[in-house]
Amino acid sequence: MRPWDSAYPPECRWDVPIRTGTLPGFLDDVATRFSGLPALEYRGHLLRYAELRDWSDRIAAGLMARGVGRGDCVALYLPNTPWHPLCFFAVLRTGARVVHLSALDAKREIAHKARDAGATCVITTGFGSLVANAQWLLETGAVRDVFLAPEARWGGEDAANDFFELPEADLPLAWPAIGVEDIALLQYTGGTTGTPKGAMLTHGNLTATVACYKAWRDATSLPEGTARVLVALPLFHIFALTAVLLRQMSEGALCHLRVRFDAAAWADDVERLRITTFPGVPTMWIGILNLPGIEKRDLSSLRQLSSGGAPMPHEVQQRLEAVLGQRIGGGWGMTETGPAGTRLPPHAPRRAGLIGLPLPGVDARIVALDDPRRVLPPGEVGEMAVRGPNVFVGYWGRENADTFVDGWFLTSDVGWMDEQGYFTLVDRRKNMILSGGFNVYPAQIEQAIYEHPAVAECIVIGVPDDYRGQAAKAFCALKPGAAPFTLDELRAFLADRLGKHELPSALEIRESLPRSAAGKLMAATLRDEEAARAAHH
Repeated sequence: MRPWDSAYPPECRWDVPIRTGTLPGFLDDVATRFSGLPALEYRGHLLRYAELRDWSDRIAAGLMARGVGRGDCVALYLPNTPWHPLCFFAVLRTGARVVHLSALDAKREIAHKARDAGATCVITTGFGSLVANAQWLLETGAVRDVFLAPEARWGGEDAANDFFELPEADLPLAWPAIGVEDIALLQYTGGTTGTPKGAMLTHGNLTATVACYKAWRDATSLPEGTARVLVALPLFHIFALTAVLLRQMSEGALCHLRVRFDAAAWADDVERLRITTFPGVPTMWIGILNLPGIEKRDLSSLRQLSSGGAPMPHEVQQRLEAVLGQRIGGGWGMTETGPAGTRLPPHAPRRAGLIGLPLPGVDARIVALDDPRRVLPPGEVGEMAVRGPNVFVGYWGRENADTFVDGWFLTSDVGWMDEQGYFTLVDRRKNMILSGGFNVYPAQIEQAIYEHPAVAECIVIGVPDDYRGQAAKAFCALKPGAAPFTLDELRAFLADRLGKHELPSALEIRESLPRSAAGKLMAATLRDEEAARAAHH
C-alpha cells in the first residue's frame, strides 16, 4: 500500500504494470492502430498516422545512406512543424540518439549543447534565425553537416541557405537493432544552475513515461481517437515532447501544431477547430486570462486543460477557472523524469503549491534535507525524491554520484506530503532564502504578491542583507494600465498574508521579466544580475 492509494481516482490504479519498449516500436504500434486517423495538422496540412510512420522511415533510410547510425548524435533545431516528429522518429530508427537545440537559445548555448552532446549533424528548417544560427554552427565547426527540412513543404518560405536537403531513400532490408536501455535523447536542462546538463533518457524511460501518463484515467479522460489537441508548447522541450505529443499519439489524438503562442489566435483555434485539449504554461494562461472579451468566446469544446512547467499562481488559477467554467489540471515533473511525476486529480483539494499524487508506476517520498536516506513522515518539509522506470539514467559526461541515493533521484524540490499522499512543493532547494535563521521560500511570497490587483507577473529572489544575512527582493511586471506602487505599499498589502520575516525588503518594477525558452520565468537571470551589481559596488 502507498499513502496515495485511497485518494486515487476510481478509474485507475497506481500499481498497474508499466510497459516499456523502443520509440520506433511505439511509432509502429500507433501507425497500425490508428493508421487512417489524422495525427498532425500544420498550416492546414494533415498528416495521418500511417503517413507519419512511412515518411519518417524514408527519412531514416536517407540518413542511414548518409552514414548516420548507432553511436551517432543528431541535433534537431526545429520549431513546432511536422518536421519535428518526422525527424525525431527518423533519427531514432537509425539507432542514433537525438539532442534538442532550443529555437530560443542564444548561439553560445546551442553551440555548447551540440559540442557537449557530440552532435555530428543538425536538422533544421527554413526560418531565418534558425538558418543563420545553423550556418554559424557549421562555420565554427560545432557540427559537420546541416540538413534542411524545407518549410516550403507546408506552404511557408525558406530563407536562403546552402545546406543539404533532408535526405530520403528506399527502406533497407533490416533496421538497426535498438534496445530499451539505449539512449534515445539527450535533453538539456534549462541551465538555471550554471551550464546546462544533458539528461540521458533511454527508449525505456520515454516509453515508460508515456505509459505512466496513459495509465492515469479520471473523469476528464476522452475515448481514443477523439481528442483535438492544440500544441503551442515547444516540442524541443520535454513537457511538450512526451507529456503532450507522444502521450496524445498513444491515444490516436489529432495534434494541431503551432509555432508560437498567441492568445487571440488560441481563442480562434478553440472555436474553429473545436479543440478539446490544451496544455499550457502559466504565462500562456495569463495571456488567455488577459485577452479582452475572453469570457464571451465559445470555449465549450474544451475538456482537458492543464498547466505545467512552473507553478501556476493560485489567484490566477481561480480567476481562470471562473472564466473557463472548469478546473485546470496539472502536476509536477522534471526533464530528468521524462517528465512524468505527479498529477492533480479533478477532486484534489485546493491549496497553493499542491502538485497532486504520484502517477502510476512513479514512486515518491520526502527525505531530510541533511540526510537523504532519512524518510520524513507526512507533514514534515524536506526534499522530494522519486524513482521509477521513467527516471533518467544520469547526466551525459558528468559525475552522477550525488544525483541518486539508493536508486532514488534527488529532485532538489522542497515540499511535504500529507496523510492522503498528496504532495505540496514550497520551492526549489537552491531558491530558498536563509533570512535571520528562518527558511523563506520565494514561491510562497510570489503567491501572495499575485493577489495584488496590479501585478501581472512577479519573481522573488534572495539578496544580501546586512541584518538578516539574506532578504527577499520582489520584481514585478504590471498589468496594462495599472498604477505602480512603492515597496511600503506592497509590504502593507502583504502584511496579513505573510510573516514579517517573509516581507520583501526591496522592490523593482519592470516592463517585463526574463523567461526561458519554455516560457518559465527565470529567477536565475535576476540572481545573476543582482550578483553582478553587488560586485560593482
